[in-house]
Amino acid sequence: MAAIGMRDGISIAVGSSSCDLYSPAKEKAATRGVYNSRSPLLWRARKLLGATKLRFLLAACVAFAVLLIASRASSLMGWDLHASSSISSPSRGGYTVLINTWKRNSLLKQAVAHYASCGGTDAIRVVWSETDPPSDSLKAYLKKIVLSKSSAHKPNFRFDLHEEDNLNNRFKPIKDLRTDAIFSVDDDVIIPCSTLDFAFTVWQSAPDTMVGFVPRMHWLDEEKDGVTYYKYGGWWSVWWMGTYSMVLSKASFFHRKYLDLYTYKMPSSIQDYVTRERNCEDIAMSLLVANATGAPPIWVKGKIYEIGASGISSLKGHSKRRDKCLNDFISLYGTMPLVSTNVKAVDAKHEWFW
Repeated sequence: MAAIGMRDGISIAVGSSSCDLYSPAKEKAATRGVYNSRSPLLWRARKLLGATKLRFLLAACVAFAVLLIASRASSLMGWDLHASSSISSPSRGGYTVLINTWKRNSLLKQAVAHYASCGGTDAIRVVWSETDPPSDSLKAYLKKIVLSKSSAHKPNFRFDLHEEDNLNNRFKPIKDLRTDAIFSVDDDVIIPCSTLDFAFTVWQSAPDTMVGFVPRMHWLDEEKDGVTYYKYGGWWSVWWMGTYSMVLSKASFFHRKYLDLYTYKMPSSIQDYVTRERNCEDIAMSLLVANATGAPPIWVKGKIYEIGASGISSLKGHSKRRDKCLNDFISLYGTMPLVSTNVKAVDAKHEWFW
């Protein structure tokens, strides 16, 4: 850089870089004979050549910018032709779909057929809690469905039989698991495969926490005589407040180690409570994971289809029972482990604005 000066309050740098193809000062000096050692025709040719180079460089810069933006846009819109899915890659593993069912064989058939078609499904395990075992015809039908719906990879399919109807059964440890990731789901909940695979990648980034599609929250209700009471908030509370502290196990990923912790390490009084009340096993699991990690769960934005008619949540007094479960469990823990957050995982490839 030759000199730096000020003109009308604006700093001006004068130099001899390769981008300085044409200078008004040089043109003015040329008229005084400084650059007039050659013919005017040759000087004019050099001037035109310099302007042509400048236009060429500008055009090249614009073309490069367009290519860069187009490349970025194609990546955002999912048009990357060189990208390959690693969801079902053996090096990254897959997930085990753990379906909880009870006397709804028609829904179970739909659920098994759907999840067998997802590329990341390594295995499908059905939690069966009926006195009578599944019929041979049902087992044969479901095995046939798994083979027909899956593509190159054929998921392992099996029933896990429990004679007692108990909601704790859905979190019993499972033998012969080949994956760390468990996708716990009710038989009447369908998550599209692409959305499920995205949630799986989110879980892989934070495998110690719960990652799911159904957020719930808690908040401080009142404190009386040194005792703190909390309220359990459903979907509309989450929508209104913009925060959550739980994701329900009716559609969520968690590490298989929590099956052992739930069964063998969690206070047995909580399992007894779930058995007696026939409710709140999902709150118990949320408290267990939060207590182990000290971190909030992750809510994944995505479509969720409930194909059943109704469940426990439709019963009268459900909200009050959930309030009672929450406070009783916290009392048994001796602390409030839940952590609130407002973070939501969103697949940017499917969003116009992000």
